[in-house]
Amino acid sequence: MVHNHVRILSPFTAYFSYSFPSFSPMSSTTSQSINPFTNEFIGIYPFQDLAEAKEQVKRANRAAKNFRSVPLEQRAGILIHLAGILRTRIDELALLMSTEMGKPVTQGKAEIEKCAWLCEYYAEFGPQALKDQSILTDASRSFVRYSPLGTLLAIMPWNYPFWQFFRVAVPNLLVGNAVLLKHAPNVQGCAHALVEIFQSPDLPIGMIANLHLSNADVAQLIARSDVHGVTLTGSTMAGSTVASIAGKHLKKTVLELGGSNPFIILEDADLDRILPIAFQARMQNTGQSCIAAKRFLVHESLHRTFTERMEAVIHENPIINPQSDASTMGVLARTDLAENLKAQLNASIRQGAKLVTGGEQKGAHFSPALLTDVTPEMTCFREETFGPLACVTSFSTKEEAIALANTSDYGLGATVCTADVASHLDFCDRLDEGAVFFNDMVKSHPALPFGGIKKSGYGRELALEGLRAFANCKSIYFK
Repeated sequence: MVHNHVRILSPFTAYFSYSFPSFSPMSSTTSQSINPFTNEFIGIYPFQDLAEAKEQVKRANRAAKNFRSVPLEQRAGILIHLAGILRTRIDELALLMSTEMGKPVTQGKAEIEKCAWLCEYYAEFGPQALKDQSILTDASRSFVRYSPLGTLLAIMPWNYPFWQFFRVAVPNLLVGNAVLLKHAPNVQGCAHALVEIFQSPDLPIGMIANLHLSNADVAQLIARSDVHGVTLTGSTMAGSTVASIAGKHLKKTVLELGGSNPFIILEDADLDRILPIAFQARMQNTGQSCIAAKRFLVHESLHRTFTERMEAVIHENPIINPQSDASTMGVLARTDLAENLKAQLNASIRQGAKLVTGGEQKGAHFSPALLTDVTPEMTCFREETFGPLACVTSFSTKEEAIALANTSDYGLGATVCTADVASHLDFCDRLDEGAVFFNDMVKSHPALPFGGIKKSGYGRELALEGLRAFANCKSIYFK
């Protein structure tokens, strides 16, 4: 089986790699899926004809118009029904993720459970948040109504193939928007399963659909007047391309892009407590996460101890078959991603970083690596590293830690580890990030808005902000 036999030159290539441009195992008319752990062929998926996709857009708009009359409480009931379906099929869906993109099956189960939790959260919280909000003015009555926009295009990556889509689809179904999924080519099995999950007698046909399109056709779809908004989770380059096309046509966009999150360990941090969090923050999903801790900034007094103990934890978590319940580390989703990570590792070593452990690569297998003596000009500090590569930089003062953390084009999230949170609350304002977590890894939570600044994107998903992101905030005034 030959990977990478066609180079994709379009900026949309970044959709497939998530973090940096590379090429996907596909031709101009099909994509194919490969099990990254075994390198076994899974299936071929033909691209749709653009005319067929246009019909799906029209069907979605008709469905959304019909769905507007469905009461919010009834929509919430659909979300509860979805949560039940997810839990019933949790083993099957986790295995599907593990087969298509190498996720440890236990982490796949956790992903499905989180999707079910999201459904339940919005079913409880959402209807009240979307009801008319009365505003006191000089009118006899005035209020704000949150109306659906119509049809959205959701361009999604492969790393969390269910969660990424659910956190778009669930709040927007509650609002009344139809959502068309453009998923990554290597997880088309997950894409088909997603659409199947959303098949409900209470949802008009077409409210949720999968579009398997070529890159050029995606660009044409964004330009259509009957696509009313676009949301993308992907690379900075992909986000810039989508924003440019959508902006030309005055379309609302939400972009959740890459990250190079700093994980700051201050002098008074409790390493016994912090170490397992640090490992999970970097290595969960085999390091393939935008909010992973990609830069460990460690006080000089703890630098050596932290490095030694992190090395030991890495050795305790070898790569095994991701379909085993004992697996904590899988493989990367594709061979070209592992090759890109290896190139970033080698470049950093040439620039002076010290390899403590790991870094061997064969196919999609990449042994978890730890680099120390990392400085800001090095590749692994400047670029997003999308895989199991941990980089350690030491600092001597709090001011230096803040400066190092902010020395990045990204701004998705940061972790600050300290025994005295109250004394370091200024990190909240001084870190250029979309989120700051104290003594825990950065994570997405249904009740908290999620998103970044700088090259990590704009707009917010989840919470109230995500619920209303693609709602028409309409002022109503009676006199």
